[in-house]
Amino acid sequence: MNPFADNSSSESLDELTMENRSDRFELYGSLSITRDQQGLARARALRAVLDQAIQALEAAQPLPEQLVEPPTEQVSNPFAD
Repeated sequence: MNPFADNSSSESLDELTMENRSDRFELYGSLSITRDQQGLARARALRAVLDQAIQALEAAQPLPEQLVEPPTEQVSNPFAD
């Protein structure tokens, strides 16, 4: 995965989901890093993805202090009575 590269890619690591967007890289779920070879492999995979995210952020200087979220538009529920 190449963080911040597109608005569509998604990968899973154990039960941790990583979703790509051009303005953010989202992680959610859970990741079990066990004290065995599988846990070591998972920890290394997570570190590799986070290292890529850090490199992308460092290359994108200057970064804004914080992203401004666009306002959400409220629409009527088409299924409401």
